[in-house]
Amino acid sequence: MLDVKKTLQDAEGRMKKAAVYLEEELARIRAGRANIAILDSVRVESYGQMVPLNQVANVTIPDARTIAIRPWDRKQIHAIEKGIMDSDVGITPENNGEVIRLNLPQPTEERRKELVKQCNKIGEKTKVEIRNVRGDYKDKLKKAIKDGLSEDNEKDAEASLQKVHDKYIKVVDELLNAKQKEIMTV
Repeated sequence: MLDVKKTLQDAEGRMKKAAVYLEEELARIRAGRANIAILDSVRVESYGQMVPLNQVANVTIPDARTIAIRPWDRKQIHAIEKGIMDSDVGITPENNGEVIRLNLPQPTEERRKELVKQCNKIGEKTKVEIRNVRGDYKDKLKKAIKDGLSEDNEKDAEASLQKVHDKYIKVVDELLNAKQKEIMTV
């Protein structure tokens, strides 16, 4: 027979993963303020291998609009520049021979609206995933009735599943609202 408590915990775990994914994706979106997370996807060639940027350089934020990248080996500076140019960061690096600087431009109103749309699209995908998880586990609970689960238990479990679903949809909405506020703040 189906363990209802374990099933609900599994469902909550999958919904939580979707919310964490959204949080990570939103952190990568440039809101006009310097954020090291936008460089997570940058790969640099180092001694014949592609490695993450943070393994070949120290990345810091000296002010709100600048990211400074100081390579541990000065010979790597051109490889780092190339890695940034090849990535989807969309910022041209400035190199003074020792440090690479990324100056983040102030986004225009139009660009801000595009970023909000991009966030909403990612948020909607996350909500769909959460709804799919709810649907999968609802089906499992319905099938469990055939295996001997009482209908009362199934209804209670479904109500609990709906509460978990609502909780994570609310988390997604809160994350989106916070990011939108951050993007639209000049």
